[in-house]
Amino acid sequence: MGQITVETCEIEGLKIIHPEVRGDERGYFMETYQKEQFFEAGIEVEFVQDNQSASTKNVLRGLHFQINYPQDKLVRAIKGTVFDVAVDLRPGSKTFGKWKGVVLSEENKTQFFVPKGFAHGFYVMSDYAEFAYKVSDFYHPNDEGGIAFDDPEIGVEWPFEDKDALVLSERDTKWGGLSEYKKERGL
Repeated sequence: MGQITVETCEIEGLKIIHPEVRGDERGYFMETYQKEQFFEAGIEVEFVQDNQSASTKNVLRGLHFQINYPQDKLVRAIKGTVFDVAVDLRPGSKTFGKWKGVVLSEENKTQFFVPKGFAHGFYVMSDYAEFAYKVSDFYHPNDEGGIAFDDPEIGVEWPFEDKDALVLSERDTKWGGLSEYKKERGL
């Protein structure tokens, strides 16, 4: 029915997906996932769980990754606007430590595919946001790792209006940087 347009990124594996949105006076319809189209676009992933979160303005979640049970993620904002970020942590990758950020919103309906081997996080730019994502492995609560969102070695250019207004979990204030990550893994 609907078609998707897929943009490849300068970091191999990351993909920005634009679904076809059909609208009229009643509203709109779009397919957010259609297995055959995603497989044709090179996203050959079996998703096993859907997640959703709600956050208020200035919340930053991340940068997270799963240690022993890595997940491919297909993410989107269904309400509000977020700045979504993926950081390449794949050993041996020519873009190791590089990041890509994408604005996801209920207006643009853009989706971001983040494969295994990336840290992931997002910052809420609107007053409120609901964030939905499909993952390729089940959540294991004791398997989460992280990288400091503000690590200068990575240099993510977050669109903060006021860094002092950020709302972070206690855990997200304690992650080390990329150098610590590399040292822990012998990279």
